[in-house]
Order: sequence, then C-alpha cells, then structure tokens
Amino acid sequence: YRSDRENVDEDICAMGVGPFKVEVDLMQPMDPEKKPAVHATPLNHVGLWIDNLPVAVEWLTSQGVRFAPGGIRKGAAGFDICFIHPKGNEELPIGGEGVLIELVQAPHEVVKAFSALAAQYA
Repeated sequence: YRSDRENVDEDICAMGVGPFKVEVDLMQPMDPEKKPAVHATPLNHVGLWIDNLPVAVEWLTSQGVRFAPGGIRKGAAGFDICFIHPKGNEELPIGGEGVLIELVQAPHEVVKAFSALAAQYA
C-alpha cells in the first residue's frame, strides 16, 4: 500500500486465517521530511479490533482519553475507525504514550468468533 497523502509506503504481513487472522504492517515514510513521521518512534501505530466502537469511544472519552481529530470515520479498508491521540493534554490527560492507537470496528464475523472462543473458557 502506498499513499502520498498519508506519507507511507507499507507492506502487510498476514498471519492466521479467518476471523483470527492478524496483520502486521511494516511502514516507512515516502518522504522522511514530511509528517506523519512513521519512522520516528520504534512503535508508531497499533490497531485493535473493537466490538462496539461508538460505545468504546464514549466510555474512553468519559475516562479522560484524548482522541485525534476526525472522530469515527471509514478507514482505508472500509471499516469504521478512530485514533487515540499519542499524547494527552490538560483537558483529556490520557493518550497513547507516544503511540498512535487505532480503534477499528471489528466485522460481525470477528466479534462472533471471539465471543464463541470466550464462551468456551467462561
């Protein structure tokens, strides 16, 4: 995946199958002088499946988590996403400790598969 707008050249390594597939994205900037500087921190960005994104965002905000501008929106893969800001501020003191954390609405089949797995151990 390449995006001039996002300043990223990205390769994706997928491991596992079906709803348990995990992707690791290896990113480098197309232009190291431009932002975002995906190469500037050892861990730049992590994405997490969320089973109910609007509810999670509402609860996290009530706990003082700072989100990056843009709110919930469609991501490049077509899923609803939003980002926890890498840094907190005075109003919302909790951030990603220097890491951009992407929250991604998990597709129904992923939520269903993890719910079934959790039920086996309940």
